[in-house]
Amino acid sequence: MSKVHNFSAGPSILNQDVIKKASEAVTNFNDLNLSILEISHRSKDFVAVMDNAVALVKEILNVPEGYSVLFLQGGASTGFLATILNFMSKDGTGAYLNTGAWSKKALQEAKKLGNLNMVASSEDNNFNYIPKVYPISTNDDYLHITTNNTIFGTQIKKLPVSRIPIIADMSSDIFSRKINVSDYAMIYAGAQKNLGPAGTTLYIVKDSLLGKNDRTIPTMLDLSVHADKGSMFNTPPVYPIYVSMLTLEWLKANGGIEWIERVNNEKAALLYNEIDNNPLFEGTAAKEDRSNMNVTFVLTDESKKEQFDQLWNEAGISGINGHRSVGGYRASIYNAMPIESIQVLVDTMKKLNS
Repeated sequence: MSKVHNFSAGPSILNQDVIKKASEAVTNFNDLNLSILEISHRSKDFVAVMDNAVALVKEILNVPEGYSVLFLQGGASTGFLATILNFMSKDGTGAYLNTGAWSKKALQEAKKLGNLNMVASSEDNNFNYIPKVYPISTNDDYLHITTNNTIFGTQIKKLPVSRIPIIADMSSDIFSRKINVSDYAMIYAGAQKNLGPAGTTLYIVKDSLLGKNDRTIPTMLDLSVHADKGSMFNTPPVYPIYVSMLTLEWLKANGGIEWIERVNNEKAALLYNEIDNNPLFEGTAAKEDRSNMNVTFVLTDESKKEQFDQLWNEAGISGINGHRSVGGYRASIYNAMPIESIQVLVDTMKKLNS
């Protein structure tokens, strides 16, 4: 079977060794002659998986004491609600930085359950930049940011200075670069970009801030309950957590966050260099805010579209069409994307110019 270069925005590419190990566990996990899909989440075999996954998150991201690491369900969209219910008081206000489709959805949820302070927005220019200066009031309960904007190809490079707790949706750039976890009250991230298949959501939450709200929180959205139960309050998504554990093992074995950040910088530089130097292409995001995970670009000559589409299809490239909000093309180059696949795309772009 010929190689497919998977640039899908998500669910996205996984490392091939991880996929192989995960597929073997579907038929026989830990030599139990049982599938990972059918063992009890209370069994010692799966408890060991959960414990290892949590330990790896803490090790790779250097999570300080006083934070809980949770693997829950519901995607980042449930994280929007968990943020409000656990961190915004009844009469309080959440501050939101609006930099893309998912940050916009987060603030729309805030409108339904509480008060909203949109501190800044880049919607005026179709979210192609990150606002740099904006007021943050100490009267707000927290500041919510989305660190990487999958659709529009922008990424927050520098954390805003804030005297209130910062909560970050890192769904599309978690584990892609070094972060200081202690800068955040909570980080949450859907697994399906850099961690594993869709079905589990990672939370890293500061324990001292939980259980302090004056709201009545539905039990399934109360993060203090999940922290107390070690992500086992209800049946966890066993298989996505297992694959996430395998991905974290792969990341650690290759050099951890320092290694993958260096690799991601190299991959992004290779592709952006071609975009900037090939007159038939141009990027859609402000250069200083370009994402290292989602590279968005368009043709400068739309008459070349049919030819280019044929070229990348023939090269075995998949998932590169841009989102309808931006058009053009989007190359999602998450952690598991090998630089060889990016070189194939670059060579294809050069071929259009020849």
